[in-house]
Amino acid sequence: MSLFTELKRRNVFRVGAAYSVVAWLVIQVVETVFPAFGFGDSAIRVVVIVFAIGLIPALILPWIFEITPEGLKREYEEDRSQPIGPYRSKKLDRAIIVILTLALGYFAVDKFVLDPARDTEIEMRAAQRARNETLTSTFGENSIAVLPFVNMSDDAGNEYFADGLSEELINLLVKLPQLKVAARTSSFSYKEKDTKIAQIGEELSVAHVLEGSVRKAGNRVRITAQLIKADDGFRLWSATYDRTLDDIFVIQDEIASTVSRELKLTLLGAPPASRPTDPEVYALYLQGKHFLNLKTKQHRKKAVSAFQQALDHDPEYAPAWSDLAFANHYQTTTGVRPREEGVSLAMEAIDQALAHDPELGHAWSVYAFLKKFWEWDWETAEAATRKALQLDPYDAEVVIGAASMATTLGQLDAAIGLYEQAYSVDPLNLGGLSALGQAYMRARRFDDAISTFGKLVALTPDYFWGYSNLGKAFLLKGDAERALIEIANNPEGAFQDLETIMAFSTLGREEEAQEMIAQWVAEYGDAAPSRVAEIYGWRGENDLAFEWLEKALTARDGGLSYTLGNVAFANLVGDPRWPVFLQKLGLLEAWKAMPPEYGGPPKPPTANGR
Repeated sequence: MSLFTELKRRNVFRVGAAYSVVAWLVIQVVETVFPAFGFGDSAIRVVVIVFAIGLIPALILPWIFEITPEGLKREYEEDRSQPIGPYRSKKLDRAIIVILTLALGYFAVDKFVLDPARDTEIEMRAAQRARNETLTSTFGENSIAVLPFVNMSDDAGNEYFADGLSEELINLLVKLPQLKVAARTSSFSYKEKDTKIAQIGEELSVAHVLEGSVRKAGNRVRITAQLIKADDGFRLWSATYDRTLDDIFVIQDEIASTVSRELKLTLLGAPPASRPTDPEVYALYLQGKHFLNLKTKQHRKKAVSAFQQALDHDPEYAPAWSDLAFANHYQTTTGVRPREEGVSLAMEAIDQALAHDPELGHAWSVYAFLKKFWEWDWETAEAATRKALQLDPYDAEVVIGAASMATTLGQLDAAIGLYEQAYSVDPLNLGGLSALGQAYMRARRFDDAISTFGKLVALTPDYFWGYSNLGKAFLLKGDAERALIEIANNPEGAFQDLETIMAFSTLGREEEAQEMIAQWVAEYGDAAPSRVAEIYGWRGENDLAFEWLEKALTARDGGLSYTLGNVAFANLVGDPRWPVFLQKLGLLEAWKAMPPEYGGPPKPPTANGR
């Protein structure tokens, strides 16, 4: 009997085939599941090696044993002259069929469910690598992230001081044009997390990390700081400062100067210097910043109180005036203050900031935002935005403000460029990432929008309109069914309902759409009439869309700041009432300057009618 015939008779080939399919299936699942639980490539390699080694005993077993009606027997007990009967191979055949069915099912899931997500992730990683390469060619090794300094004080309430010191160091270092500095939002996302320095360097695309601690007791402070290379963890420099609060600005300046020296930056002028003020004023200002960043109504009330106390001591401290203006804006949008009172207080505060320090870029950025959002004074807002960029071109928040202004004016290519610039130094800023995705949608770059929102929901699945925007991007691309799947993942609320209505309308699920429209208008119509106009604009019900746009004008709805390029209004662009509405809004000329493919005026027909 030939070896081939003997191997076949003993079911070695069947067992080998079954084992190979099982191994392949398990490895595929492992490659998908292991990363979600923190296991890296090494764990996956172990699984592959185990299966490779296991193949040998898996082939030996059928050579030695055989399945019979009486059970498992040693092969030599069987009659070799007998051909392979149905019983001997029946169980193996069934097992192979089951395994192949499972493999086919996994293949279908992988192809139609996992593949699109994986492709999106690959595209995002490729885009990130491209950005990183661009930044490396621009800054080389001159890049840094300032992590939030650890509060080592006995009083946990001094955390604001440690956070404030870190933020002020970021503000100083960002003034060095040769240095790429990760923005506060991204750096502070690692607060109280045990993340390895190398991982932080990779995620923020920086070559160095500055970290430290603060111990504050009365008027005394002990500050430690160390500069670390991100790739190998090598400590380039460290220092400890035992001083009084009167010396806090000197310490900040010394750290910034040392960083520039250690990174061998060639300074064309003097290194950046802090804005010295009374230590008590500074401490109150840092408290206000701390509470403002916590973003709840109660914390913002505390922020307003701290800023006002600081200004009671020093009425000329411009940074406190600037942040007080923004705090008053937040209180107005959240209903803590009546609109007229809140807007008045915000404008008074920002006027004071600019009067006391006309070179404060942050103040100009806040002034531009308030003029745009509350007064629709586009010309003044645009001029203030240019001034802010001139003063602080590397401040991520200033750049995001400029991108927002460009979006308002329908300058979508410029807006995308600015948002991408901000993303390069602040990749974990959820608001900035969301705004970039929306800018892509306005420019009809739907694949880029899907990639961006995919990144957003991967970072924070419960972001309040992450999945809704991801679904909307699929909807605009023409995949309404996929849109509904993504929208359903969004935290419940107004945005989820809004995008669901649009998807239902596209799919012809009219009864469900009408029911949701009635509910949405009753609940949110008075607060957001521009959103209702979007619903009717998307549905092609132009009369109702313009009716609600007029209501939005009367209500001074801030959402109208982002009218130009809004794909939901595409059906209105050719309507003669559209330019009339834009004239009232003050954006007619900006619209006329937009290309048709971005929602600008349709091209006039040529002589041949095309």
